[in-house]
Amino acid sequence: MKLPPDISAAEQELLTRAGQLLAARHLAGRHEVAAALRTRAGAIHVGLHCDGSARRSGICAEGMAIGAAAAAGDLDVETIVAVHYKPAETLRVISPCGVCRELLADYCPDATVLVYADDTGAVERATVRGLLPAKTIRRW
Repeated sequence: MKLPPDISAAEQELLTRAGQLLAARHLAGRHEVAAALRTRAGAIHVGLHCDGSARRSGICAEGMAIGAAAAAGDLDVETIVAVHYKPAETLRVISPCGVCRELLADYCPDATVLVYADDTGAVERATVRGLLPAKTIRRW
């Protein structure tokens, strides 16, 4: 994983926490992605992808992390990252899917998200708002 040369300790901690969760709970076809987010208050919330047999019943890791933050009453998200093993047993950052981009835009449009740049293979920073530039933002 090519991390930004100026990666902060806080961003590295999110990568570590998400990686630890995935290492502990990874189950092919069921739990394949983990996410970690930090709120502006400094709390870290994690989430694990939970797939279901009906496919539409699956929940992405980013949504689970947002749910954990909401359950704690702390939705002022500063940074979020999701990780996956790809290729097998190689941890890498992945970019949010379209559904997660919509969810993140609704809950934390100004947050920073670490994304995977397909053209360079590097991890880069983006804003959630930048992932859906024409989205009408509806703060909940």
